[in-house]
Amino acid sequence: MSGKLFRNISFLSATLSFFILLGIFAILFHYAQDAMHTFGWDFLRIDQWEPGEDDEGGIFGGLIPIAGTLMATLIAMVIAVPLSMGIAIFLTEIAHKNLVKPVSVAIELLAAIPSIIYGMWGLFYFAPIIQHTFGGNGVGLLTAGIVLAIMIIPFMAAITRDAMNTTPPVLKESAYAMGATTFEVVKDVVMPYAKGGIIGSIILALGRALGETMAVAFLIGSVLKFPSKITDPTTSIPVLLANNFSEAQDLELSSMYLLALLLFVVSFIIISLAKFYFLGRGAK
Repeated sequence: MSGKLFRNISFLSATLSFFILLGIFAILFHYAQDAMHTFGWDFLRIDQWEPGEDDEGGIFGGLIPIAGTLMATLIAMVIAVPLSMGIAIFLTEIAHKNLVKPVSVAIELLAAIPSIIYGMWGLFYFAPIIQHTFGGNGVGLLTAGIVLAIMIIPFMAAITRDAMNTTPPVLKESAYAMGATTFEVVKDVVMPYAKGGIIGSIILALGRALGETMAVAFLIGSVLKFPSKITDPTTSIPVLLANNFSEAQDLELSSMYLLALLLFVVSFIIISLAKFYFLGRGAK
């Protein structure tokens, strides 16, 4: 009896999760219909976001927020991936056993810090450094990308560390017995064995970076302009939604739902790849 009840509750939970996901997609798709019918695929290449006057619908395009989201995420990933790999390698292969636990806890505590605190820290501490080094007002793609990288490092480092810890000790001991250095063991034994988990951690961190809002809102500049250089201010999909959603109406509101739908679909695809392909291969 208890086994059947447990099985039914588990099935209900899994089914509920599926329908919640399906419901979110359906609502976004429904409210994005006006923008989809008005702009079609041109929505992806229009670089204007101009509400109309009175009864005019205006013109709205997703090129700039989409580009801002992708560029800020790319900067974050370029910075975060090598740092996360270095942290994971240090914790699994180099650090003294008495140092592993406190460093691991410190890294994981970074993930518990609210994103708005990262945004405030980046605005008042990091933005002046960028301004002094590169000029401008300090807020823009580079500042947002760097702080975003710091935010996703704990996730990537923790998953990568756990993946590397699954490497059988006998494989590493055999490599050391044959005269391999620590670098060679990491490169030829640990990394290939944990490859699936490592790639999965990168993709999961990518999905996290794509949807970040508050920290990026503080630092990216919130300017609807295509950046000509890496330090220029621009905007992203989550920032545009957070700043304009409460005042949007009619076609503009539908266009924002379309942007949200695009972000939802991209994030879903990324997480699905990590779950069903890369992590699956790593488990095998």
